[in-house]
Amino acid sequence: MHKKNPIKRKYVPHLPSLLAMGEHNYGKLMMLLPEVDEVNLEYEFSINEALTYRIAIKDAARYTTTIDIAQVAKNLPKFLLPSLTVRLYHDVRSAEVLAAQNIGRIKASYDYPNLHMHQKNEKFMVNVFLTEWLTFCMQHQS
Repeated sequence: MHKKNPIKRKYVPHLPSLLAMGEHNYGKLMMLLPEVDEVNLEYEFSINEALTYRIAIKDAARYTTTIDIAQVAKNLPKFLLPSLTVRLYHDVRSAEVLAAQNIGRIKASYDYPNLHMHQKNEKFMVNVFLTEWLTFCMQHQS
């Protein structure tokens, strides 16, 4: 008796979970950012003398705002510092991570394994990271 090759199923994102997380992240960002329609504004959240998080508004339109989020820390190489580009959709009150670290455009799902070793659910995971990061900032804001 020989074993059959198992069927590999493509990862399909769970849309309700992704949308709920986007709404949750949007709400947290609205609490952290008093203004979201003024381009070139920056907000900083200092955790201690060596660790700061910065949010910069890069683009603002009627229905969307694009922000860059980055950790700034002394004595750490840049590749170890998390960075995200996030789009806020004001009409549906949702936030979505567009880019993270060196991933320019994050797909909803990836085949695995792949050349860049992205996880099958990379988009979901970077949005979870945003949720955790926002919770951390809210706990440490002064």
